[in-house]
Amino acid sequence: MEKQTDHSPRKTSSSSPSFVKMAIDYAPLVIFFLAYKMTGFFIGTIAFMVSMIVAIGVSRYKLGRVSPTLWLSFVLIMFFGGLTLWFHDQRFIQLKPTIIYSFFAVMLLGGRLLNKPMLKYIMEDAFDGVTEKGWLILSFNWGCFFLVMALLNEYLRTHFSFEVWLTLKIWGAMILSAVFGFANMPVLIKNGLNTGNGKN
Repeated sequence: MEKQTDHSPRKTSSSSPSFVKMAIDYAPLVIFFLAYKMTGFFIGTIAFMVSMIVAIGVSRYKLGRVSPTLWLSFVLIMFFGGLTLWFHDQRFIQLKPTIIYSFFAVMLLGGRLLNKPMLKYIMEDAFDGVTEKGWLILSFNWGCFFLVMALLNEYLRTHFSFEVWLTLKIWGAMILSAVFGFANMPVLIKNGLNTGNGKN
C-alpha cells in the first residue's frame, strides 16, 4: 500500500520537469536576444555563454542530470561564442544552429535507416508508453524537420542581416518546433502514448 502511494506523486510531477526542461532549453536564447537588443552582439554573446552555464547548473539541480542535447548546445555555444568574441564576428554564433540541426538530422535519419529509433534515447521517458514503431516514425519525422531547419538557418544566415536572423531564429524556431510537436501528437496517441487518464 505504501509503495503505491510512493509511485503516484512521481507521475504527477513528471509534467513539471518537462516545463523546467523547456525553460532551460529556451531561456539562454531569450537572454541572448534581449541582451543583444540592449547592448549589442558582443555583450549579448557573453550573456548567452553565461546563461548556458547557469542552464547546466539548473538542469543538474532541478532535473538531477544534464541531457546530451544540452551538453551539445553548451559545448558549441562555448566554442562558437568564444570565436565570436575573439574575432568580433557574429557569423560564428550563427553557424551553431546549423551544426546542431544537422547533427540531429543525421543521427535520427541514420538511425531510421538502421531501424533504430534514436529519438527514443534522446527524449527518454518524455512520452511514456509509445511503441517502437511510433518512435521510428517520430525519429524520421523529426529527422526531416531538423534537416529543413538546418537548411533554413543557412538561408536566413546568408540572405538576411544578423538582427533579422536572430529574431527569426528565436521566435520562428520556437513557433515551428511547437507547431511541429503538436502536429505529431496523433502519431504519439496512435502508437500507445500514455495520456495519464489514471490508468497505471
